[in-house]
Amino acid sequence: MLNLDSNIQFIKGVGEKRAKLFNSLGIFCVDSLIHFYPRKYEDWSASKNLEAVKSGETVSIKATLITPVKEAMIRRGLTLFKCKFSDGENVISVTIFNNKYLAKSLHIYEDYYLYGKIEKSLLNFSMNSPKIEKAENILAIQPVYPAKEKLTSRSISKIMKTALDELGEIEETLDDEIMQKYSLISLDKAIRSIHFPNSADDYLPARKRLIFEELLTLQLGLLKLKSNKKSETALVIKDDYSSEFEKLLPFNLTNAQKRTISECLQDMKSKYPCNRLVQGDVGSGKTAVAASLIYSVIKNGYQATMMAPTEILATQHYESLLKILAPAGINIRLLTGSTPAKEKKEIKKALFDGEIDLIIGTHALIQNDVAFKNLALVITDEQHRFGVKQRAQLAEKGEDVHTIVMSATPIPRTLGLILYGDLDISILDELPPGRQEIRTDVVDSRYHKRLYKFIKDAIARGEQCYIVCPAVEENETNIKSAEELADELANGEFKGYNLGILHGKMKPKDKEAIMKSFASGKVSLLVATTVVEVGVDVPNATIMVIENAERFGLSTLHQLRGRVGRGNKKSYCVLVSDAKGETARERLMTMKKYSDGFKIADTDLKLRGPGDFFGSRQHGLPELKIADMVEDMDTLQNAQECAKSILRNDFSLSNHPALKNQMNKMFENIKN
Repeated sequence: MLNLDSNIQFIKGVGEKRAKLFNSLGIFCVDSLIHFYPRKYEDWSASKNLEAVKSGETVSIKATLITPVKEAMIRRGLTLFKCKFSDGENVISVTIFNNKYLAKSLHIYEDYYLYGKIEKSLLNFSMNSPKIEKAENILAIQPVYPAKEKLTSRSISKIMKTALDELGEIEETLDDEIMQKYSLISLDKAIRSIHFPNSADDYLPARKRLIFEELLTLQLGLLKLKSNKKSETALVIKDDYSSEFEKLLPFNLTNAQKRTISECLQDMKSKYPCNRLVQGDVGSGKTAVAASLIYSVIKNGYQATMMAPTEILATQHYESLLKILAPAGINIRLLTGSTPAKEKKEIKKALFDGEIDLIIGTHALIQNDVAFKNLALVITDEQHRFGVKQRAQLAEKGEDVHTIVMSATPIPRTLGLILYGDLDISILDELPPGRQEIRTDVVDSRYHKRLYKFIKDAIARGEQCYIVCPAVEENETNIKSAEELADELANGEFKGYNLGILHGKMKPKDKEAIMKSFASGKVSLLVATTVVEVGVDVPNATIMVIENAERFGLSTLHQLRGRVGRGNKKSYCVLVSDAKGETARERLMTMKKYSDGFKIADTDLKLRGPGDFFGSRQHGLPELKIADMVEDMDTLQNAQECAKSILRNDFSLSNHPALKNQMNKMFENIKN
């Protein structure tokens, strides 16, 4: 008999070779198999007769095979099998492509169900490559799974059926009180019904239960992460030096910056570690907030560290913090992958001896041999580039340290509070004075000629420009990739200009070199994919052109727009799109209408759903298999309420072992 931990290869019909195909889908044991959900269902129960069918409709037809199957080889690698079926009144011609196994399994005068798109002309009916099942084997509602070439949805369905038949009753994770309160069916019934519903409505209660369970597990994990950080800390920051720090600045802080600094310091003055997400729009002054907190922590006798996702961003933070803090006698060093070995060794020793007050760096900071004398503050920049685990690894360099996560990706507050269950939130909702508005225009590709002249004029004035293209899939021929466009411009409109290219497939070292050339002014026109989204500060860049702008999420467009307008010159963002759809136009006009990232984020969620926010990144959170952060917002709130109630009475989850096991599994699979 199978149990949840049984290896996938021991299910009848799998074996070693097939197990590897399942492994490539992330399925290693029975537990991960039964949580591999159908992406949709086909209703074979509503069988129609041919007379009632419209041409082009996808339907299920019950019919008898009335001719032998004939084989015809069209060319090498393409064999057609042709035969005819009858529903008792009309005849339908069926063509099967390259499927000898199916063709051989069909027997004349036996009854079958055909499922597929029907073509109808006068009294002739035909189907190309329909799915065909024996009438007596038919499942009324057929699950359709995300499949691979050598592992079809049908074979996944067969293995799923075998596994569920051999598996005993699935252990319940929730108590009766919770199930009653939220009107949930049992876990065993939910798992069986999500895969093999008896009717079209049967899977809805199953979905409801499994979505609740997944979001509850997520919330338990996040709330426990947050509570772990509620253990008392010896690193209490006794004195607030923020007023003294302000005197070091050549400008005044905004009220939002002062409020955020105060919120963070209040946390640090309490007996518990500060654990806060500082969210601010592009240019809202997060670096000054970080500098103030670093200053207070160091003046209290401790060390601080700041981790950035790329070397160039780490270098930029190092240079700007050096300017502010070095005059106050603070010792700052930079540690990245390309720091020479000898210097690395010397930095690590000085850090361990307590001679360095602040160290800024990349992933190099979380290596095992990086040790601090008395680390009290960890700041990570752009949290969606780091998983929860990496933040924790850096925080473990000290004893119950204070943690600040900086993000320039605006997320609507309600979502943020739930998503970052392990963090408190401060929002910088005010731009420093003097930050100029970037003019945004939406045009179609007929404007290219005028646009190129506009860019040439700017370059002649000594300014710099970006042209950003979407990442292109191999089979897309109607859209130019960054490489193709750069090549075309370098040999055409911008021949003789210093043109650079930046795209995701380049080695990190090459990307850094190009960004350095652009930052230093050697390259005046940079053609890129979205790798510039979280990029270096180039005050001299004044024009951002985004090609096929409809292909980007609004939040990404807003991040890209924030790459210009960082100096004192008038800056422009031009969105180029030939999209005719109303939603696409509406989304792009939102960019013209708003400059506030939070308003844009709200609109993006409403118009586009969560894909753009979370995409494959999931912001360093565990991957969700059935729930949807936005669609299931109400369930998410119920799950959070339920998780808090469970942890209040049973913090160690010793009375909920199955739920605890589920939570541990979900969080051990976090993708960094």
